[in-house]
Amino acid sequence: ARRCISAGAGEIDMVVNIGNVKAGDWTAVEEDIRLVYNTCCSVCDGTASPIPLKVIFETCLLTKEEIRKLCEVCADIGVAFVKTSTGFSTGGATVADVRLMREVVGGTCGVKASGGVRDRATALAMIRAGATRLGTSSGVAIVNGGKSSDAY
Repeated sequence: ARRCISAGAGEIDMVVNIGNVKAGDWTAVEEDIRLVYNTCCSVCDGTASPIPLKVIFETCLLTKEEIRKLCEVCADIGVAFVKTSTGFSTGGATVADVRLMREVVGGTCGVKASGGVRDRATALAMIRAGATRLGTSSGVAIVNGGKSSDAY
C-alpha cells in the first residue's frame, strides 16, 4: 500500500484474507485490515485526508454471518468502503449482500457493488439496496439502457 501511495494512488483496494475469515481468526483479519488502513492514514500530515481504503470481501465465498462480521470490523476501523467482489471469483454482487452490508455499516462506510452489474436494472437495484458506488465495465450499456454481453 505504501508503494502504491508513493506512486500516486488516490485509493487503495485490498482483498480480505478469506482463509482467516473462514478459520474464524477475526483477530488476524482485523490486524490485517488495520495495518493497511494505518498505512493509508500515515500519509495524512494534517493538510491532506487519508487515502481511502476499500476492503473487498468476495461475498460469494462467505456466509451471511461472515459478511456481517467483516462489515462490523471494517466499520469499527473506519475504512472508506466495503466492496462485494474483485470480479475474479465465482460470483459478483447480489442485492441481498449489498443490502446486508449497508444495514451493518450504516453511514460509516460506503458500499461498492462490484461484479455482475451489467445493465441499468441491476445498477438501480444495487443503488436501492444501499450501494454508493458500482464497479462495472458496462458503464456505457448501463447509461444507454442496454445490457452488456460481457460474461462475468
